[in-house]
Amino acid sequence: MTKPEPRQTPAIPEQAYQLYDKYAHGMMSRRAFFASMSALAVNATLATSFINSMLPNYALAEQVSFNDPDISASYQKFAAPNGHGEGRGYLVRPKNTRAAVPVILVVHENRGLNPYIEDVARRLAKAGFIAFAPDALWPLGGYPGNDDDGRQMQRSLEPGKIIADFKAAASWLKQLEGGNGKLGVVGFCFGGAMAGRLAAELPDTVDAAVPFYGSPPPADSISAIKAPLLVQLGELDERVNAMWPDAEVLLKQHNINYKIERYEASHHGFHNDSTARYNEPMAELAWQRTLAFFNQHLRS
Repeated sequence: MTKPEPRQTPAIPEQAYQLYDKYAHGMMSRRAFFASMSALAVNATLATSFINSMLPNYALAEQVSFNDPDISASYQKFAAPNGHGEGRGYLVRPKNTRAAVPVILVVHENRGLNPYIEDVARRLAKAGFIAFAPDALWPLGGYPGNDDDGRQMQRSLEPGKIIADFKAAASWLKQLEGGNGKLGVVGFCFGGAMAGRLAAELPDTVDAAVPFYGSPPPADSISAIKAPLLVQLGELDERVNAMWPDAEVLLKQHNINYKIERYEASHHGFHNDSTARYNEPMAELAWQRTLAFFNQHLRS
């Protein structure tokens, strides 16, 4: 499948990225975001171009087709007795392999299982992993088809139950048929925070974790981490980056196997290829490092 050509837009002001970050994380309403973005432009046409470039276009984010011959994808349910009772997610397996392979839990952003995250799961399967991406919104019917409603839905759920659902998914995947008994976690934004948290709270379940631009695990849980961590941060993501120096002190203090990579000229969300925040060379570098990290720690 031929990937659509990226949208051609004028140079986007730095402030636009800051506005989108606030909007995407519930610190600004849609109306306020549109008004503020319009104020950055000299005319309505340019304002529309700025806004359209920042909002996700998921047609741009499909790197691996759902019917790619090298993978097999389906939706599967799992028990979550300490969470919402039942979870559901997108399971993708590589075809044409008889050997057991590592399993990767993919954790979405703060808006549910959108097409970008499903594509990330397919990319992992193409690389020879079993990937499973749960939808935190399943108790409410699942991802609604747009990110605005998805954010509202996710905010309406009890955080403790969401955490319990992802813990249940991790435990289920650790025993998954076809898996080699090794479990990795990769997550983005909210999912990045969840990846670190699962490593801290399920130290005997998670064997490697790659948080992309998420907040660190709670300080009092860092000492419990056993899994190696690869932390992926955008150089221009001031909000998240400010959270990591104190956490890094604790990681060093407790002799955690970790590495923090910072990607130049990259904003929060730089791996998400559905918006203008996408930094293709840095995203590709981060992804290749992610695959190498999982291969190193999950296949031995």
